[in-house]
Amino acid sequence: MRVTVIGCSGSFPGPDSPASCYLIQADGFSMLLDLGSGALGSLQRFHPLYDIDAICLSHLHPDHCHDMCGYWVARRYRPEGMAPRIPVHGPEVTPRRMAEAYDLPADPGMTEAFDFHALRNGPYEIGPFRVTTALMSHPIEAYGFRIEYDGRVLAYSGDTGESDALVELARDADLFLCEASFLDAPDLPPELHLTAREAGEHAARAGADRLVLTHLVPWNDADQSLVEAKGSGFGGAIELAHVGAVYEL
Repeated sequence: MRVTVIGCSGSFPGPDSPASCYLIQADGFSMLLDLGSGALGSLQRFHPLYDIDAICLSHLHPDHCHDMCGYWVARRYRPEGMAPRIPVHGPEVTPRRMAEAYDLPADPGMTEAFDFHALRNGPYEIGPFRVTTALMSHPIEAYGFRIEYDGRVLAYSGDTGESDALVELARDADLFLCEASFLDAPDLPPELHLTAREAGEHAARAGADRLVLTHLVPWNDADQSLVEAKGSGFGGAIELAHVGAVYEL
């Protein structure tokens, strides 16, 4: 399994990265985890635009899904003809919300380009991957992911506050992409995001092998996030996500 960071900025694009997007590949199959603000442009640096086989959207905040609008244009109005429909797995209201985002009528909305499927808890198959999802601690319907292929495990938090379900998704993961939106500070809002230290604590509880801090908000000092995560007690490797980073699992 090959993982490429397309975008890792939290809440809005930063000067060095678009918002959340990760390219997951195995056995000739290419899947996107999220397609947030600015990610469509970055994607084209690393992978052919029409060689995507599936998309998973963790939730419907713009920094995780709004470049679906540009991708719909690219697939629907391709000069040589509409690209084949591809499956999009997301919260149940995804078809309606994406249509509204581009001011399209609900029928057909974006369904000419995308075959929408509602996410649910539990394991299922997407291409060669065994995918397990669970609801996270966030103000809207939001999912974390466990993606398994050939005995290797990738875990992805999406957006979440502290979550026992996330620990289970990341159990013994080879690579744990975990959001680290906050630096330690008093009176942080609950059930919204994790601090870098909390990301490390979740990785330690899960027994993950490698932690990559992502969803890094541009106004924070990323180096301080790394320092705080390393003080969490997690004994594995910890690093900051960056655009173009590739992980072979």
